[in-house]
Parts: sequence; C-alpha cells; structure tokens
Amino acid sequence: MSAITPPAVAEELAVAVDDSAEAPVPGPRQSNGANPLVAVASWVFLLAMATFFLFPLLSMARFAFQRVPTILFGWSTLFDKWTMDALLTAFRDENFGPTLWLSARLAVGAIVLALGLMLPTAMWVHLRIPSARGLVETLTVLPYVVPPIALVVGVIGAYRDTLPWFFNSRFSLIPFYAVLAMPFTYRALDAGLRAIDLRTLVDASRSLGAGWGTTMFRVLMPNLRTSLLTAAFLTATVVMGEFTMAQLMGKFTLPVFQSQFYLREIQGGLALGLATLVFTTFLLALVTFLTRRRGAAASMARGI
Repeated sequence: MSAITPPAVAEELAVAVDDSAEAPVPGPRQSNGANPLVAVASWVFLLAMATFFLFPLLSMARFAFQRVPTILFGWSTLFDKWTMDALLTAFRDENFGPTLWLSARLAVGAIVLALGLMLPTAMWVHLRIPSARGLVETLTVLPYVVPPIALVVGVIGAYRDTLPWFFNSRFSLIPFYAVLAMPFTYRALDAGLRAIDLRTLVDASRSLGAGWGTTMFRVLMPNLRTSLLTAAFLTATVVMGEFTMAQLMGKFTLPVFQSQFYLREIQGGLALGLATLVFTTFLLALVTFLTRRRGAAASMARGI
C-alpha cells in the first residue's frame, strides 16, 4: 500500500468537512397555531428600527446630494435637483487618492496582524485551556474600556524617544488598529470555532500525519471561512472610520482627510461619509450573501 502524504490527507479531510460550520441549521418548525400578535409585533419593531436608521440617512443624503435650500426640504421637493457634484468634488481632490490608498494598506496590515494573533489564540483556548475562555474574552474587551486617545497618548509618551523609526513610519498605526479591532476579531473567530467540531478535526488531521501548519491552513481555515471574512471586514471598517489615533499621530488617513474636507466643503464631506458607509454596508451584505449561498450549495451536495 502506498503511503499517503500528510498534505493529501489534510486536503481530503478538508474537502469532507468543508463548510460544515456554514451549513444552515434547520430551526424548529413553526406550528400552524402561532400567535399572530407575535408576528405583528415583530414587523412593527423591524419597521420602527428601519425608520430610526433610514430617516437620518435620507436627511443626510438630501443635504449632500440635493441643490435645494435646507429650509425648502419637504415631501414636495424630495425628487428635485439631485446631483453627484459634491461627491465628485471630493473624488477630484488631490488628497483623496493618497489617503484612500494609505487607509487601504493600513486595513490590510491590521487584518493580517489581528488574524495572525487572534486565530492561534482562539484555537489554543478552545483546544488546551477552555477554562480560560472567560478570562480571554474579558481581556479582549479592554479596548472598549481604555479610550483610544488614552492608549495612543500613553504609547507616544512612553516610546517616542526610544522608537522614533516606528512613529515616523506611515504604518505605525497598524498595531493600534489591530488592538482596537480585537473585540470584533476575537468574537467572530470564537463564534466560528464554536460552530465546528474543532477537537475532532484537529485529532483526525494530526493522527493522519499532518503537521500543525497543514492542519490550520488545509483543514481548519476552510471551515472558518465565514468567520475570517467577517473579522476581516469588521477590522477594515474600524480602520476606515477611526479618526482619533490617526490625528494624534499625525497620519493623513482617509478619516482625517474627510474631517478636513468637511470644513471646506460641507456637502462634499457629507457625501463622502455617506458613500463610505454605503460601500462598507454593501461589502458586508455581499460577504453574507456569498457565504450563505456557498453553505447552501454545500448542504445540497451532501444531500442535507
């Protein structure tokens, strides 16, 4: 009998269990005698929340994209004089491209650093020290407790003289952004690890001769695809919206440009902020749609 190489074994194992965490779990079947008041109350709540979020966005969009005096805003002028000039003015600014490019690179660096630190940590906690899960969850919440301004001012005051090369670099914000996104990153990964049979996958892969690197990259990560994408997009959202750290460290990122541009062009600043919000929401919705569709396809292929 020919020997099976560990990568091949791991690949077969990954194919056999691919997307097991993403398959839709059938919920409890609804009975015919369900209380209609619960359904009505649910729809009322959803409509109230939609109104709460959409009306301010509609007002923001009208102020940014309509050439109508604010005092004349009303239902009669809802469709009058809409234009993209304010957003195009922001796009044509000479500082928009460089700041967007810098923020994109900072986002990629923060994603790589955050996932590189949090993924092995979360796996180790689940496999070796599950009793410490509460402690780790508490530690990952600390960026909520410590304000970003206190974090960055403290680090600058303590290390600016000893690490001038670090603070002079355009990418010195990456560790700060990774720490700031740590609560989102860890919880997204923790939810993904809870949804799969982590110990069984690891034991099976290791018993077939695969190393830890092969087990992580060929077996576990394919089953954590949704969690990894969620953590990555949440981290990118943090980077694209963070202003305080970049301002204090003197880095001209996209949020800093938006703040300065808003002081010069109010409509353009609002248009750029709304466009950023819509774009990030679209990306999150696209990731959700694609992962659910892939999980449904995998379930159908397995005959579920």
